Amino acid sequence: FFIYSVLVDLVIARGGEHSFNHSGSIDHSHGRHLFGETPPSVDLSHGYMSNTELEKAMKNFAHKCSAISRLYSIGKSVNGVNLWVLEISDNPGIEEPEPAFKFIGNVHGDEPVGRELLMHLANWLCDNYMTDPLATLIIKNVHLHILPTMNPDGFSLRMRGNANNIDLNRDFPDQFFSVNNDLGPRQPETKAIMSWLKKIHFTASATLHGGALVANFPWDGSENQKKVYYACPDDTTFRHMASVYSRSHYNMSLSKEFNEGITNGAAWYPIYGGMQDWNYIHAGCFELTLEISENKWPNSTELLTLWEYNRMSMLNLVASLVKTGVHGRILSTECGQPLPASVIIKGINYTVKAGDVFGDYHRLLAPGEHYEVTVAMPGYESKTTHILVEDEAMSLDFVLDPEGLQKRKQVRTDCSSSYQVELWGWTMMEVLFLAMVILAFFCVLFKRKTIFHKHRQSVVAQKRALIV
Repeated sequence: FFIYSVLVDLVIARGGEHSFNHSGSIDHSHGRHLFGETPPSVDLSHGYMSNTELEKAMKNFAHKCSAISRLYSIGKSVNGVNLWVLEISDNPGIEEPEPAFKFIGNVHGDEPVGRELLMHLANWLCDNYMTDPLATLIIKNVHLHILPTMNPDGFSLRMRGNANNIDLNRDFPDQFFSVNNDLGPRQPETKAIMSWLKKIHFTASATLHGGALVANFPWDGSENQKKVYYACPDDTTFRHMASVYSRSHYNMSLSKEFNEGITNGAAWYPIYGGMQDWNYIHAGCFELTLEISENKWPNSTELLTLWEYNRMSMLNLVASLVKTGVHGRILSTECGQPLPASVIIKGINYTVKAGDVFGDYHRLLAPGEHYEVTVAMPGYESKTTHILVEDEAMSLDFVLDPEGLQKRKQVRTDCSSSYQVELWGWTMMEVLFLAMVILAFFCVLFKRKTIFHKHRQSVVAQKRALIV
């Protein structure tokens, strides 16, 4: 496999139009159309934002649309360029029981269309918030994070890899081969993405590439390295997600090369160390790889057209997080506290976990199907129900009972302790007890004062009687 990977990297580095079949020989008839173009001339880059201009545009956006956005960095590239992210939401930076979606562009340095289209998307959402129903739906119900360029160094150098000439979409841990599992030599851009997903739980995401026109879904590789359809557990859901993008696109679904404009990655061209599969396996995030332009570096005059071709696809893909699937919260019967329980779908070997803070879950599922949903949490009785997911999203909450008497007592103790309020180190019960003692003390004082006042009045009355 090591020799195989080296040969693939050599072909990529040389810009050849070849792919490799499972035997390791060159296959001229099939392959992803990503390596066939020579690096663009300086003239072709005219009209594209430089890294400095992109950073300025993002900062201007964050200032212009400050009510619905925030700007933050997830790390730096090899050459020290900040990897800036725009979060767009009606409550940016505040954790809510809502799904999160991320768009990443410019994974490969010589595929810059994504970085331009993502800024068009951000500005369109800002300009149409509260006037366009789709823009309003997304901003009010989704936390959208946009990373226009994951590979700013590769863009500056007009090359596929980063400044170390490493293909970032081959740099993630792989489920089939351990060649990328050594954390030491992993690229800073890759590490930044991995750290990012530890901090934010994304329900779904997509990366924007160039060189073909198709929506690609997992698995991206196969166990035996063969070019074959290799389905992941959520294959039906991923096909639906890819179709949402393809059908909303101007002409992607009309592809003669890819049926309906979608493809399983391993069936098209197996790769290893890809970000798409890693997201699904390790981060609980349903990711698509979107090839949005047959020309990797088209003339800048075509960017507005490409934006119009992809606009509804990008919007509908994000909106699908709240328009389809099953969503809800999982709580405890003992005190209503949120539970980070597991959501299990019978027949699908993949588990989605509810959030720690709100106990909210967002389970993407293909519409038009019956599902058996089970919610499980250690220490609690699991619950199961049957649902039919139609064209609209389904809301389904679960309230779990503690498992057994002893565990119920433990949970009750945990609930009370977790909801105690402290004031200067005192618990709420201690504060209430102290308040009652103080109140009783003042009642005694008031009563004594009343008795003293009455006694004094009585003495004065007796003196007046003697004088008379």
